[in-house]
Amino acid sequence: MKYLVLLAFIAILGSLGSALWFMMRDGQGGKPKTSNMARALAFRVGFSILLFICILVAWKLGWIHPTGIPAGA
Repeated sequence: MKYLVLLAFIAILGSLGSALWFMMRDGQGGKPKTSNMARALAFRVGFSILLFICILVAWKLGWIHPTGIPAGA
């Protein structure tokens, strides 16, 4: 499960980086702008939502357990 979450974070950061790349490069030198940046950001948002849902399902099924500060402490 840890590896799945790690891969998801890497994919999210990669998508964010590619959106930055497209934002900086599209429309330069007289080339027309493309929708690559919007597509990369949409992928990032969708993948973030999917990761959140997967974490909730894994918690509900008992595959992961919350740790940290106890309630009321």
